[in-house]
Amino acid sequence: MKIALISPKGPLYRFRKGIFKKSLRYMPLTLPTLAALVPADLNAEIVCIDEGIQEVDLNLAVDIVAMTVITGTAPRCYELAAHFRSRGMVVVLGGPHVTLLPDEAQKHADAVVLGYAENSWPNLLRDFAKGQMESRYKQETDLVLSGYPLPDRSVLPKHRYLTDNVFEATRACIHNCNFCVVPSAWGRRPFQKPIEAVVDDLKRSGARRAIFVDLNLIADRDYAARFFEALIPLRISWYGLATTLLCKDEPLLELAARSGCRGLLMGFESISSHALRASGKGFNRPDDYASIVQSLHKHGIALQACFVFGLDDDKPDVFSKTADLVVKLGIDLPRFAVLTPFPGTPIFEQLERQGRILHQDWGSYDGQHVVFQPAQMTIEELQKGTEHAWRKSYSLPNIWQRLRKTAAPLATALATNLAYRHYAYHLSQFYTCDIMMPTNEREPWSRQKSDLSA
Repeated sequence: MKIALISPKGPLYRFRKGIFKKSLRYMPLTLPTLAALVPADLNAEIVCIDEGIQEVDLNLAVDIVAMTVITGTAPRCYELAAHFRSRGMVVVLGGPHVTLLPDEAQKHADAVVLGYAENSWPNLLRDFAKGQMESRYKQETDLVLSGYPLPDRSVLPKHRYLTDNVFEATRACIHNCNFCVVPSAWGRRPFQKPIEAVVDDLKRSGARRAIFVDLNLIADRDYAARFFEALIPLRISWYGLATTLLCKDEPLLELAARSGCRGLLMGFESISSHALRASGKGFNRPDDYASIVQSLHKHGIALQACFVFGLDDDKPDVFSKTADLVVKLGIDLPRFAVLTPFPGTPIFEQLERQGRILHQDWGSYDGQHVVFQPAQMTIEELQKGTEHAWRKSYSLPNIWQRLRKTAAPLATALATNLAYRHYAYHLSQFYTCDIMMPTNEREPWSRQKSDLSA
């Protein structure tokens, strides 16, 4: 049996023309995980293709082409699926977009895998070997992340990435932010790998620095505390994701720092308390942002803070206000995104009911295109305002102002900021405003309500 595992390209990560080069790309875990899950008794020959670093050979000769799909890569995935199916190959699709829109994905595949694939992917392959493959495989309701093989990172070329020392201890998130695909696709029950298995993976890799891609490492405080304790003897430096609630738990934050935490990504999302409450992230409080940054820096932890623009509270002045706050607080590495109503999420359903979804060209659902009508600004104001926030935050004077307070080694902080400055000042080359707009595109939605309800 010959299997090709493919991660289709998107606008951010694509071979040759992507905006992110090797300096900002780390090895994804999905393909190494799926490769490791292929049953050994099938004696399968596996090829893995990450279209962010290499071209797909359209003349591949395999039995199964399996692709992992996020919303922004769905059009490319469907294009590849049509090609390989026309050549008589079996196409299997999985990933968050497929889980959220299984009926759509099913039209482009011989089989779809919904949810996490630890059991369903091996089952599908065994069924295929017997000539009994079904059209749909679902995640088991009692799935636990123990007893599975470690990811096989050898299936991707290490030298093409910044690092292959990428790990996960947990999946899912307990929160219910209305713009996040996670609760809609996988629910809010946290999944946890045995701590000893994660430690074994770290030891086997010999990593001195590690990136954890867990969506919220502190979702279960007890697990997080035991995990941090287990990391201390390894004497590694690590980077991951957590919510701002970590900074309200001084003992846990202290333990994270002792375990080697040197950088965290946190979703600040907005400078409006009302917008945060409306989006289901009311535990974030803008008045606490300064103390959060200070607390992290005191413990030697750098902060990558993410903000989203286009929430219904946002007005045209939100971009400069947010960028000014980022500089004032000394946030090490700020990131900005356009609110993206991914299909299956509460925010998509809300905007669709209100007639504010502009189109369903999934390739534009990437966090930087405007695909809905904002409430208090025009589509163009939201698109251009997001670019303004990037450029203002990453101007050379503002980089210097922020880095005067950084918790990271200055050389590292400067290198990452200059890499993001390249991103900030080249957005227009990769993201354009050439999108489908209503006739009265220059009028905010709040001034279009009577037209839309007619």
